[in-house]
Amino acid sequence: MTHVTYHKPVLLNEAIRYLVTDPHGIYVDGTLGGGGHSAHILEELSGKGRLFAIDQDDDALRVAAERFADEDRVSLIRGNFGYMDVLLPKDAEENLSGILLDLGVSSHQIDEPGRGFSFQKDGPLDMRMGALQDLTAATIVNEYEYEDLRNLFFEFGEERQSARIARAIIRDRPLETTGQLRDTVASVIPERFLNKSLARIFQALRIAVNSELNMLKRALEKGTALLREEGRFVVITYHSLEDRLCKNYFRYGNFEGKPVKDFYGNDITPLRTLTKKVVSPSVNEVAENPRARSAKLRAAVRHKRGSS
Repeated sequence: MTHVTYHKPVLLNEAIRYLVTDPHGIYVDGTLGGGGHSAHILEELSGKGRLFAIDQDDDALRVAAERFADEDRVSLIRGNFGYMDVLLPKDAEENLSGILLDLGVSSHQIDEPGRGFSFQKDGPLDMRMGALQDLTAATIVNEYEYEDLRNLFFEFGEERQSARIARAIIRDRPLETTGQLRDTVASVIPERFLNKSLARIFQALRIAVNSELNMLKRALEKGTALLREEGRFVVITYHSLEDRLCKNYFRYGNFEGKPVKDFYGNDITPLRTLTKKVVSPSVNEVAENPRARSAKLRAAVRHKRGSS
């Protein structure tokens, strides 16, 4: 059995402070990972509290099964958090006290070359967060048309040299490993800009492979419907695309960021934002865990039903 190591959870104290308001409540950790956030949620719960922890990564579920083997308040669920409305039991409907999503790729997934998430380690172009989907990064890199690659890198990676990189990939096909993709990008991007461009390209591929933005949208909508009145929604994001979706949805109830008013001019939205300013890691946390540098936390609370 491969030994799996997970790093310290990001913005731990802040997340728990915003999330847990009822020690007897039902909570969802939609991104179980190494179980760091889940363990601290359980510390705040009474014997009557319950936690549903979701992950699509079999490694994460195996580690968590060992970690929480003697804990009867937690239920582990294999799946994507975007489908929490289907994965959770019926009695959770409109009854959740809080939902936590810690988005992005886990430290374990980055550190494992065979998963293909890192351009710093050579491995297959996979990038699947779980075995539930068939699409891989290799399929995208080797089969997508030029325009589709260019648009993907620009929209999901916000890469300004998306056209140049897409043409280089078409030229060098087939590409089967992260190292080959790195070399292709390096052939058209100056060394001083290379790491940032590689990070954007790998981010774009990962988002596409795992349908991350669509799953986040679905989770925000379906999760909100599962929250009870005064239930909390806490999301930790790592790039602007995710953060923008959360900011807009928490404030306006839609992803376009367009206010919808009632007859009296009040905003119509199921949530009220608790974090007027985004919560970022402290200098000390970033020093201890550099991967926390880009993290941003937003939290919101469910309005009373029928009100806005």
